[in-house]
Amino acid sequence: MKTLHNTYCNSKQGYLPLFLSDCLDLLDPVLTFDRLMGGIDLNKYLTDIPEYTTGRRRYNPVNMLKTVLFGFMTSGYCSLRKLEDNCKVNIRFMYLMDYRTPSYRTFGYFINEILQDKIENIFNDINHAIFNEEHVDLQHLYIDGSKFEANANKYTWVWKKATEKFRYKLYEKITAEIEEINAEIAWSGVQITTNPEYVPDYLNEIVEQLVLLWELDTSTFVYGSGKRKSKEQRHYEHLTTFCQKLQEYIQKIEICGPNRNSYSKTDNSATFMRIKTDYMGNDQLLPAYNVQIGVADEYIAVVDVNHYRSDMDCFVPLMEHFKQTYGFYPKYPVADAGYGSYNNYIFCEQNGIEKYMKFPMFKKETKDRKYHEDPFRAVNFRIDEQGVMRCPNDKAFHFLCRKNVRGNQYGRKEELYECEDCSGCPYAKKCKKTDKNRTVRINQELTSMHQEVIENLESIHGALLRMNRSIQAEGTFGIMKNDRWYKRIVRRGIHSVKLEVLLVAIGHNLYKYQKKRQETELPHRFKKEFLWGRGECAFFAYDFSHLYTIIAKREMRKNSIEFFHIPFFYKI
Repeated sequence: MKTLHNTYCNSKQGYLPLFLSDCLDLLDPVLTFDRLMGGIDLNKYLTDIPEYTTGRRRYNPVNMLKTVLFGFMTSGYCSLRKLEDNCKVNIRFMYLMDYRTPSYRTFGYFINEILQDKIENIFNDINHAIFNEEHVDLQHLYIDGSKFEANANKYTWVWKKATEKFRYKLYEKITAEIEEINAEIAWSGVQITTNPEYVPDYLNEIVEQLVLLWELDTSTFVYGSGKRKSKEQRHYEHLTTFCQKLQEYIQKIEICGPNRNSYSKTDNSATFMRIKTDYMGNDQLLPAYNVQIGVADEYIAVVDVNHYRSDMDCFVPLMEHFKQTYGFYPKYPVADAGYGSYNNYIFCEQNGIEKYMKFPMFKKETKDRKYHEDPFRAVNFRIDEQGVMRCPNDKAFHFLCRKNVRGNQYGRKEELYECEDCSGCPYAKKCKKTDKNRTVRINQELTSMHQEVIENLESIHGALLRMNRSIQAEGTFGIMKNDRWYKRIVRRGIHSVKLEVLLVAIGHNLYKYQKKRQETELPHRFKKEFLWGRGECAFFAYDFSHLYTIIAKREMRKNSIEFFHIPFFYKI
């Protein structure tokens, strides 16, 4: 009998329950996640999946979607192979997939083909469910941006300015080549027109005409050492090479577009940016994406991925994206000095948005008294009774002209004034840097905007918003990068990168939601049920995991994972 027991029985048999949910605690994240997903109609995003009549039965697409989202919720970024492995060994993923184990290729196809065009709508629906339950305040939006290194070769870059410079040098070479050809075909009375710039079609037309004029046969061209090329062959090859090179330059400039100055050859959507690579703030020029987020009550309300190096150019697209999603602009968008530009302030005024974005000189204006009261700043110059601006040497400044503000998209102009005479001025070294009379630019509208921003941010409300922004917006990136180890983009291409960032954002919001449910709602609900009553002393247990039974868990499952009443009362 002893031998039989040792042969056929072991300690690892007979422990798996009939229902997998019996192995999960009531406070388990997967149950909180499943309850939230149960209130969202996920089938409407999975209707266009192709149907197959042959082969193995397909996996449940709703379970696949839940598994993918839960993977990003638990890991920050979850790789395809990790999803496959979790479905085999992790009881939470088994619960979501009903014991089925898709391969990493199946998950890859599902994410790239099924979720590519629907992920933003899924992100908005999940946010809507969370925000309604949590009563999230969307009027206060905390904005921040961070640069994520792209999955691209950091040594294969293309610079727009360098490409344009080489293109103009190529124009000169083409002109010299055409002039040489004109000298050789002068006998025919034909002359090729030279231009300051050229296009590939024009060069192709020249080559075709020269082939007819010289009666060239490309099959007779000679190559290799010891062979002497004719003048016609050399001209033909030079023009053909110039045409190909010109087409390459045009393509590179088109990829850069009007708002970028560089891109990577291995990922054309990635722009080279300065990225801090260590704790000392040392930076490196790397291909990257500028990820912008708007946080409301610790949840990511809006996400945008841009090519821009500067955050100033990302504010308006982010606000437009927010309005497209929620139907209105936030009343109080709070951002750091990287977003405070003339264009952004005008945009806020036109759309009824309060200005709570710092401008680049905000710290000096508010903290540096010497800079603020500098008598040589144009804003501190004295205005006499006739309305004439005068410098510390009492010299008058005369109006010169009005010119467009550089980079302004709303047609704003600024006024230029010049001092009447700076010769022999004792303050010349402190007041100006050139030998000419000093000129100043005056923009009263921008100055009044800066004063409004200072008043807003220096108020009690503004101080609280600034403190909250550093906690919520910057804290969100801190959690994503340091706590959940998402520091680099995995996919390539702007559309795939947006898909990846949205999945990470969904995972972050679900992670925050689960933490808040675990820390606040569940203890509060159970306190109401376990309170002492009727003058009898009772014992309240904070560790509920020891009080749950298999029967109670089955009752919860029958009631669609709703919280139930357990009458735990103990007399002392």
